[in-house]
This record gives sequence, C-alpha cells and structure tokens, in this order.
Amino acid sequence: MTRTDTPVLVPPGTGSVPTPVAVPAARAAHPAAPAGPAATVTRPTVASGLRATATQLASFGTIGAVCFLIDLGVYNLLRATVLPDGPIAAKIVSAVVATAVAWLANRSITFRSQRQVGRKETLREGLLFAVTNVVGLGIAAACLFVSHYVLGFTPTLADNVAGNGVGLVLGTVFRFVAYKALVFRSTDAHAKEHAA
Repeated sequence: MTRTDTPVLVPPGTGSVPTPVAVPAARAAHPAAPAGPAATVTRPTVASGLRATATQLASFGTIGAVCFLIDLGVYNLLRATVLPDGPIAAKIVSAVVATAVAWLANRSITFRSQRQVGRKETLREGLLFAVTNVVGLGIAAACLFVSHYVLGFTPTLADNVAGNGVGLVLGTVFRFVAYKALVFRSTDAHAKEHAA
C-alpha cells in the first residue's frame, strides 16, 4: 500500500467477513468513479452467477428425476393396490413422499450454501417449503382433475400423463423458481439485494 492508497473494507463475493483491499485514494474519494481491478474482483460476474444457477439447476434436476421415480412408483403402487378408484388421493400421497425426499436432498445438496441457520430461520424455511410444495401439488392435482373429471380421460395412462407429466413439469418449474427466490434464500442475501 502506498501513501496515496486508502484502506477500504470491501466484502468479498463469497464470504461474509470484510477483507481489507487497497483502493486508490481517487477511487475511495469518488465511489462513482470507474471501477478498478479491486472493484471488479469483489463483484460477482454474470458468468459466475449463471454457472452457480446452472449447477443448482443440474442438482435440482437430478434430485427431481429421483423424486419423479419415487412419485411415479408410489402413485402406481397405490393405484394398483389400496387406492384403485382414488387417483387424487394416490397423487397426494405419492407427492408427499416425494416431497419429503426432495426437501432433504435440496436442503443438503442443491441449496446448502443458501439455507438458513438457526431454529427460527429453519422454521421459516420449512414453512415456505411446505407452502411452495402445496402450490406445486395443487398444480399437478389440477392437471389430473381436469384430465380425469372434466375431459373424461380415465385410464391410468391418461392419469399418469396429466398428473405425472404435464402437472409435474409445471409444478417443478414453479418449485425451482420459488425455492431459489423465496425458500432457500438467506435473509442476509435478501437484505443485500434490496440495499444495492
């Protein structure tokens, strides 16, 4: 550091503890001046944000594929055994089982860096997760309801296409967006975004 440099605390892009970075005195005096090398290092780039989202999407997709198989298997097992005339009840039960697996896996793998810490925050996250999944389940159940009861497509194959095809895809898109934007979002990240 030279005499014309002023030490300024600049938070790094990945950590929460500020790191001292030497910024030229002209830059420290005029924060609106063009960014120098120190400023570009501390700001996350669009490319790094896209890579992080792509990694989350791949993880979410893999977990979703496993949960899809769980959902499909439980649904058809219930339809073949204890709920042959109850497609909606079978869908609700299969979705609850798959959702429980998805909660554990997404919390532990996909969104582990964003998840909340502490009892109060975890409770908030859990409630938002439950609400998000009820809405996602409602999307899948609505597709199945329209197909089965409104359009009259009653074979098991038609129920699978409506509930486990169209409904699941629409519900999954909704879930990913809601998980990323609401559920697994730390209050610190939310505050930083509003401060910027």
